[in-house]
Amino acid sequence: MAGAASEPRLRADARRNSAQIRSAAIGAFQGQGLTVPLEEVAKAAGVSKATIFNRFGGRIGLIEAVIEEVVASELFTVIDRTRTIDDVGERITYYLTALRDLQYRQPAFNDVLLQTYPHSRQLMEICRAGSEANEELVAAARAFGVLRPEFTAGDLHALVLDNALALKHGERPSRDDYDRRTMYVLDGIRGHSSASGG
Repeated sequence: MAGAASEPRLRADARRNSAQIRSAAIGAFQGQGLTVPLEEVAKAAGVSKATIFNRFGGRIGLIEAVIEEVVASELFTVIDRTRTIDDVGERITYYLTALRDLQYRQPAFNDVLLQTYPHSRQLMEICRAGSEANEELVAAARAFGVLRPEFTAGDLHALVLDNALALKHGERPSRDDYDRRTMYVLDGIRGHSSASGG
């Protein structure tokens, strides 16, 4: 009887621990990126590091358990919103501005872009979806003369990765400076018709 009574309690404890770990991981990953020490996540969750491994199998399992809430849903919202904008020039402006905003606010997004954990199929799928969106957007924008004719999807990818590296490893700029530089990037890639308002 005692064993039977204790089993539901163990399951309840496990569910509570998992929920606490998920909550702590979301906060830590959003604030510091996916490379935050698991000891910090465990401390915030009020559990041991071993419990994280028991519940999620380690860092990759934990990342995959929460990446939707951490960054994926917001990125996919940006991509979906971009596709609803009729004016291609506005589409490019919105997409790049929103992407750079996400990079500034969510260090975890930069870890995804830099493929910090390439063994995670889920993270690689996010990268694949982002690359497809880049290619689709650049193709449409070049067709309408919104971008410089020599500008490619590879160039857009490189700009985003360069920004990810700068934010992860460099000195973090003020938000005002960052937003001003976003405008410089946009001005630099726009086609002549777009730049002149035509």
